[in-house]
Amino acid sequence: MTANEGSPMSSPGPNDPGLLLHAAGPLDAESLAGVLRSSANARAALKHGPAIEVVVQGAGVRLLTRHSPIKEAITNIRQLGVEILACANSLRSAGLETADLAVRIGTVPAAVAHLTKRQWQGWAYVRP
Repeated sequence: MTANEGSPMSSPGPNDPGLLLHAAGPLDAESLAGVLRSSANARAALKHGPAIEVVVQGAGVRLLTRHSPIKEAITNIRQLGVEILACANSLRSAGLETADLAVRIGTVPAAVAHLTKRQWQGWAYVRP
């Protein structure tokens, strides 16, 4: 038995720290799908614990469009309550607009600034 087994997790409030996964760089479909699987595994292990966000920065934002080859993985992870956020600067660099994104993909103005703010708020940071 691990230290956390059997101990109930209290439900987090809306301003409580969460888990932040950072997907950056020239991602291919399998790499981003792997990050999404990791966030699904975290959600399963943490139950209804902290909020989970996946922030995508760089050319990988192209994989978040309506015609993405990993559209099913995106839909499945959103059904688990995991937020997927695209960096608006990266979208602009890729020649994309928010209207090009798949349904329920959010944006942040600058991934680095968002990551920094979340860490200052006490969020756990993971770069899978």
